[in-house]
Amino acid sequence: MSIINFVVWIIVGGLVGWVASIIMGTNRQQGALLNILVGIAGAFLAGLLISPLLGIGTINQGNFSLGALLVSLLGAIILLGVVNLFRRGSVR
Repeated sequence: MSIINFVVWIIVGGLVGWVASIIMGTNRQQGALLNILVGIAGAFLAGLLISPLLGIGTINQGNFSLGALLVSLLGAIILLGVVNLFRRGSVR
């Protein structure tokens, strides 16, 4: 992975995490670093669980298509839901 791909991966991961946090209503509680981590971790989980079912790669696999962004976003939303479940005892 080149340095340019890495930077784009971080930026897109942050955007995916930010959008997921807005959708889940947790944007005020977490900063930019957590948004990036959630976006990247969500994309990773989506790559393991959702991508094989749909046949679409994720941003972690160097695929920056609309389908890959949506799969990564879904993974980040699911990850935030699980985190909220453990943090508060309910998915928000």
